[in-house]
Amino acid sequence: MKKWDNDAQLFQLMREELYSAVLGDILDQMGYLHQFLPSRIQPMQDHMVVAGRAMTVLEADASLSSDYGNNPIMQKSFGMMLEALDDLKEDEVYLCSGSSPSYALVGELMCTRMQVLKSAGAVVNGFHRDTKGILELDFPCFSYGRYAQDQAPRGKVIDYRVPIEIEGVHVTPGDIVFGDVDGVLIIPQAIEEEVITLAYEKATGEKTVGEAIRSGMSAVESFRKHGIM
Repeated sequence: MKKWDNDAQLFQLMREELYSAVLGDILDQMGYLHQFLPSRIQPMQDHMVVAGRAMTVLEADASLSSDYGNNPIMQKSFGMMLEALDDLKEDEVYLCSGSSPSYALVGELMCTRMQVLKSAGAVVNGFHRDTKGILELDFPCFSYGRYAQDQAPRGKVIDYRVPIEIEGVHVTPGDIVFGDVDGVLIIPQAIEEEVITLAYEKATGEKTVGEAIRSGMSAVESFRKHGIM
């Protein structure tokens, strides 16, 4: 049974009741076996949880030369990054990929703008910088880790709100992004209601199983009775 009426309620439910493992289990059961982003994408702090809709951002490496050829986007310091930032909506996740991991894809001022716009968080297939500043914001940010080298002369955002792929995981704008201390995954829009409903049921069942095991029930008996482990 659906337990939310809008995205605000949905993402609150996910942050409070769900976790990446149970969502991943349901996706596996439904035949969606490649929905986790690379394991090296981790939260800056263990308590951080991100739940929102993907605002996809496509980054590309740029030559350090001042000659950027015929593309006007490449003439700009960050390409279309500033426009992408300003286009973020409430409960959206800034999800950036496409470049080599040789510079930071997100920093404090970017996260400040995201927070003002009530974005759900940032997930980048690369590094973050300005660690102290982002931690002071307590803004959910997931990355490979900290590395201060700037993207400005090295990378450009060449498009946003477009389909992207991250190591075999296809992401369409509007797909649900969920991340916690155990990883980040993508839930396609077409199956989101079923996934989240089943995950909520499984999470509730796991609490029951945990209580049974703590009371002395064996793993075999518990799985036979509840079908959960």
